[in-house]
Amino acid sequence: MRRLPIYLVFDTSGSMTGEPIAAVNTGLQTLMTALRQDPYALETAFVSLITFDSSARVVTPLTEVAMFQPTPLKASGTTELGAALSLLADRIDADLVKNTASRKGDWKPLVFLMTDGEPTDDWRPSLARLKQVPTGVIVACAAGPQASTEVLHQITEAVVRLDTADSSTFNAFFKWVSAASIQTSKRVDLTKQDVAKLDELPPPPPEVNVVGV
Repeated sequence: MRRLPIYLVFDTSGSMTGEPIAAVNTGLQTLMTALRQDPYALETAFVSLITFDSSARVVTPLTEVAMFQPTPLKASGTTELGAALSLLADRIDADLVKNTASRKGDWKPLVFLMTDGEPTDDWRPSLARLKQVPTGVIVACAAGPQASTEVLHQITEAVVRLDTADSSTFNAFFKWVSAASIQTSKRVDLTKQDVAKLDELPPPPPEVNVVGV
């Protein structure tokens, strides 16, 4: 079976304390419920959760949807985006089953990166490392007015912004992530093609604004 890896890379720095981190925890539950109810996602999607604050860590390694159990997240510390990008690259490199002469490897990963602030480390070397591993669409989400879309646009062309970091806006974002993951699972199953661009995902809701370069 060819897997569709989905990496969730979420900012859990101190500025996410309160309603934002509570909304992320609720959103993760919403996301996994939606994926478990879809036969395509249930068959092909594998999800990993990476968080970053004063360091980056793998909260949940790449796990099939039926077995994924969201871990409650807490907010503290700074915003080490570079550490997160480096860890993401390492995990993709280690996790992905490569193509061989006798079998097809995994589909290119779908990545959702979310941050609500400015990086507090030098993220550029880590970005260079990330660009060396295979990825499909990387969607970067600037959650709230303090997040830098300029930095995110250097990571990916697919940048969206949440104007507010409240529960209703995060809820809309996670429902869109669910729809995008399900549509991608269906696409790779039916058309045998990777998803490489934002316009190959479902249109985002009004709360999720696409940011031009």
